[in-house]
Order: sequence, then C-alpha cells, then structure tokens
Amino acid sequence: MTTIPLEVCVDTIEGAWTAAEHGADRIELCAALSEGGLTPSAGLMSAASKLPVPVYAMIRPRTGDFRYSDAEKTLMLRDIHVARQEGLNGIVIGATTEQRKLDRDFLSTALEGAALPATLHRAFDILDDVEQGVEDAISLGFERILSSGQEERADQGIDRLASIAKIARGRISLMAGSGINEENVGRILSLTTVDELHASCSSRSKAPSLEEPEGRLGFVALNGFKNTDAARVKALRSAIDRYLETTA
Repeated sequence: MTTIPLEVCVDTIEGAWTAAEHGADRIELCAALSEGGLTPSAGLMSAASKLPVPVYAMIRPRTGDFRYSDAEKTLMLRDIHVARQEGLNGIVIGATTEQRKLDRDFLSTALEGAALPATLHRAFDILDDVEQGVEDAISLGFERILSSGQEERADQGIDRLASIAKIARGRISLMAGSGINEENVGRILSLTTVDELHASCSSRSKAPSLEEPEGRLGFVALNGFKNTDAARVKALRSAIDRYLETTA
C-alpha cells in the first residue's frame, strides 16, 4: 500500500518521543511552537538525534517575517552547522526578499553548507508568485515544500494546494500543514493529492490559576500551553491509513 508520511512538529524532547512512538514518520524539531517555531537549542538537537525516526531542525532565529539581516543569516548558518554536528537528518528553512520572492542567494549558501536534506517552510506561503516559488525551490535543491495553500489552515487552502501539487508534478514533494487533524485529513488528501502531511497533534494543558505562582507571575499563560498528544498522533495516523485503504 502507498504510504503518506506524517511529520509532527514538536518543541520538547518529551513531545518528540511521544510523536515518534505513536505514528510520526518524521519530526520537525523546534523551539517555541507558540511563535510558529524557532531554532531549537543544541542540547535539544543532541537529545533528539537519538529518536528512532528522522529529525529535521527548524532554522529560524526569531519570530516575524522571513527577511533576515546579514547578522541573522550568519547565525542561521551556524545553527545549521550545529544541526549537522549533532547528527540530525535535515533542516527546515526559508527566507524571502523585499519583493516576496525566495532569497535565492542566501538559501543556496545555506543548503550547500548544510549538506543535509532541506524542507522549505511556510515562508513559501507569503510568496507573490507561487509557480516561480516552486521552480526556485526545485532548482535550489529543496526536498519538499510545506504549505497551507497560502491560507491560515490547510483545509481553507485546498484549491491552492491542488494547484501547487500540479505545478510540482512529482519534481518536489508537497507537504500540507496547518490545522490538519483526523477529521479533515481525508478531505484534504482527496482534493489536493499532496505527498505528505504536517501537524502538531497537540492538546492544551490544564490552565493554572492566579493563585498558583506559575500563573500569577506570568510564567504559564492563563489558557495553558500545548503539548504533543499521543492520542491525537495515533488518531491522525489511523485516519491517514483508513483513507489509503479506501482508495487503494
């Protein structure tokens, strides 16, 4: 049976093991998923290198846009070196110009220096010319593109994802991500023909009260925080497999 890889993004070592043990085929390793994902620490990279599935490190030095200064680019190149040194399997990266095109010069340098497989993250979703973005990603040597179809959630960007899949034509893998769960994954797969899926499979922790120091001092948000949820990983993996069985 044809398989559809499931990548789970995590920002803790516990979350990484939970995902790997309950159905994830690959891990996107981040810090601060609440901020869209930032570069993980060297210690977290080292610990995650022991996982039984491939681990790709997010290379993103800050929140905000994807137009980086020379100092930030230097930092990103150093972080890529750390990811390779710690034995990770790939990187996740993106950078754009003022004209909302891929920053080809920097990304070429980054990928050549990495000597690792690379995913183009959702910086792709802010590009003005999607077709040119696909062609640039291919020529730069990216392994895959992560996209929500330029919408907040992948289930809102189905038409654009289907269009991107046709442009890619098997020359580069297209991975749908953002808001994917066991309830909408069948529809997304049937209408887009994407190659891979990306999700956080998280649930929110119990919120602290203002009487607890973690809440009173602002260390934990009063609506709690998100953790990788084993049940949600298993449910999404099962939903993908059921879809594949029905379409075989």
